[in-house]
Amino acid sequence: MGIAADIAIIVVAALFGGLLAQRLHQPLILGYIVAGVLIGPYTGGVTVREVRTIELLAEIGVALLLFTLGIQFDLRQLGRIRAIAVLGAPLQVLLTIAYGYGIGGLLGLDAYESLWLGALIALSSTMVILKTLEARGQLGTLASRIIVGMSVVQDLTVVPMMIILPELHNLERGLPQLGLAALRAGIFLLLMIYGATRLMGPLLRAIAGWRSRELFLVAITALALGIGYVSYLFGLSFAFGAFAAGLVLSETEYGHQALDDVLPLRDIFSMLFFVSVGMLLDPVFLLNNIGMVLVLTLATVIGKALIFGLLVRAFGYRGSTPLQVAVGLIALGELTFVLARVGLSRGLISDDLYALVLSTALLTIVLTPQLLNASAPLSRRLQRRQDRAFALDFERDLSPLRDHIIIAGYGRVGRYTADLLQRLSLPCVVIELDQNAAERARRAGLPVIYGDASSEIVLEAAGIQHARLMLVTVPGAVDVELIVRRVRQVNPELHVVVRAARLGQVERLQAMGVYELVQPEFEAGLEMVRQTLLHFDRPATEIQQLIDSIRAELYQPLTTLHTNAQVLERLRSARRRLEIEWIDLDPASPLVGKSIGASHIRQRTGVSIVAVIRDNEIISNPAPEFTLQAGDIIAAFGSFEQRSRFRALARPLDAAEPDAERVTLTAPSPRAEHSTEA
Repeated sequence: MGIAADIAIIVVAALFGGLLAQRLHQPLILGYIVAGVLIGPYTGGVTVREVRTIELLAEIGVALLLFTLGIQFDLRQLGRIRAIAVLGAPLQVLLTIAYGYGIGGLLGLDAYESLWLGALIALSSTMVILKTLEARGQLGTLASRIIVGMSVVQDLTVVPMMIILPELHNLERGLPQLGLAALRAGIFLLLMIYGATRLMGPLLRAIAGWRSRELFLVAITALALGIGYVSYLFGLSFAFGAFAAGLVLSETEYGHQALDDVLPLRDIFSMLFFVSVGMLLDPVFLLNNIGMVLVLTLATVIGKALIFGLLVRAFGYRGSTPLQVAVGLIALGELTFVLARVGLSRGLISDDLYALVLSTALLTIVLTPQLLNASAPLSRRLQRRQDRAFALDFERDLSPLRDHIIIAGYGRVGRYTADLLQRLSLPCVVIELDQNAAERARRAGLPVIYGDASSEIVLEAAGIQHARLMLVTVPGAVDVELIVRRVRQVNPELHVVVRAARLGQVERLQAMGVYELVQPEFEAGLEMVRQTLLHFDRPATEIQQLIDSIRAELYQPLTTLHTNAQVLERLRSARRRLEIEWIDLDPASPLVGKSIGASHIRQRTGVSIVAVIRDNEIISNPAPEFTLQAGDIIAAFGSFEQRSRFRALARPLDAAEPDAERVTLTAPSPRAEHSTEA
C-alpha cells in the first residue's frame, strides 16, 4: 500500500503512544515521539518505510501550527514586546552560537563543525512550547507572548544561517546571496501587505456566502499552504509563509471561524511531525554515545536557560517571567532538523554530529514539559513576590473602595458583567491573568490587577477584606475551584457567585460554600427547550413549571443551603410569569368610554392597568375613575392567562371568540403586541 500503509501505522502507533502518555499524565507529544522511535527504521518489528515522505508531510504540520499561531497573534501585542522580540532574539542566537562553539571545542570538534553545533542548538522549538503552553492553559500570559515573539523572530534567522553557514569558506559568494535573500523577503512581505490583505477578505466573503463549510475549510487550508509555498519560492521558509497568511487572516472577520475549522487538521499533521522526529532517533547510537549525549544535553539546557533568562531580565521583565521564558525555550527546534539536514546533505557536518544533535534535540523536547512542571513551585514563589510589589502599587488607588465587587476573569462573561455593573455605577475591580484581557479592561476604564485570582496577595490587592461580592467568571473548572478555596481561606464571610464549568461541578462548589452559581450551558439548554415548547403551543404555565422543576433539581443543594436563594428563585419564577403587555384599544372595543373601575377589569381578568399612553403622553398608574378612549395604548400587567382574558375583554364585540381556550391562545394584532419583561 506504500505511503497509505505507513500513515496507517503512524496513526495507530500515535494513538497507543498518546494513550500511554495520557495514562502516565505526560504530554501527548512525548507519547508521539516514543511511538516514532518504535516504528522507525532503526528498530525491529513494524516499520515505516517511506520515512522521507513522512518528513515532508510533517512539514505541513509545522506550517499549519504557525498558521494558527498567526491567526491568534496580535501584532499590536507584538509592539509591546517589540524590543525583546526584534533585538533580544537575534542577540540570543548570536550568544548561543558562541556558547555552542565553545562546547564543540570541548567535545573535540573542529572549528567549522563547532560553529554548526552552535547554530543548531541556538534554535528553539515553536511547536513544542506552543503545544505545552496550550495544554497548560498559559497561552495568554506575558511569558507566553515573549516566548512566541522570540520564537517567530528566531525562526526568521534560519534563512540567513542556511545561506551563510555553507558559504563561510567563500564569503564573497555568500554575502551577495544573503542580500538577494533579503530582497526576496522584502518583496514577499510587500506582496502580503498590499496584495493578500486586499484579496483575502473579499475571497473568503464570497466563499462564505455559498454556505459550504467544506469549501470554506478547503479555502482556508489552500491559503495557508499556498502562501507558504509562495514564501518557499521566494527563498523563505514554508512555515514563515503560513505564519504570514495567518497574520493577514486575523485582520478579517473570518479569523475565528477559520481557526475553529483548521484546528483538527493542524493537530493531525502536528502528530505526524512528532512521530517523524521520533523515527529519526537511532537507539544504538544513543546507547553507544550516551555519555556525550547527556553532556551536550545538560550543557544545552543550562546554557540556553541562562542566556534566555538573563536577556529577559536585562530587558526589564521581573517576577516569574524570566524563569518561564528560560525553561520554555530550551528545547531544540523543528528548524534545527531542517538546518542539520542541509549541513548533512552538503557534506558540511558528519553523520555522528547529525546523530548527536538529533539525540540532544529529542531529549530537550522530552525534558521541556518536565522542567516546566518542576519549575512551577519556584515560578509561583517568584510570582507571589511580584504580586506583593504590584499590590503596593495598587493599594493607594483601591484603598477608597468599600462594598465593591471583585470580578475574577475578563473573558466574554466577565466583560459583559463588568459593562452592566459600570452602567449601574456599581464599583468593581477586575483580576485578570491574561495580559491581553487586562489591557482591554483598562481601556474600558476599569481598575485592573494583573495576576492570578487564586493568589492571596492578588486578592488582598483587590481589597477582598472590604468587598461586598466576588464573581468568578473564569471558564476552567480547576481554576474556579482553586479561586473559591483561596477566597474561603482569606475571607470566609464573602459571598461568592461562580460560573460552573460543568454540571458535575455543582455539588463540589456547593460543598465549598459558594453563595450562588450559574451553569451557562445548562441555562442555554433550558431556554432552547422553552422556545421549542412555545412553538408547539404548550401552555406557558406548564412550560414554566417544567423549567422551574428542572432548574430546582440542579440547584437544589444551593437552595437548601441558602434561604435567600429560595426567595430569589421564587422571585425569578414570578418575574418570568408576570409581564407587561401593551395593547391598542380598538374604537369598537366595549371598554371605550368606560372608566377602569366601572369596567371591573381587575375582577374580570386579574390584570392591573399600570399605564396608558394617550397622545404621546404616558399616564402612570391611572385611577379607577380614569376613562378609556379609542386609540389608547394600555399597559396590562399580569400572567399570560390574565392578559389573554383582558385581550378577549377589550376585543371588539363582533370579533369576540366564544371558546375560552381559543381566546387564551389567540395572539393580539401585530400592532398591539409589544411584550416586554417587567
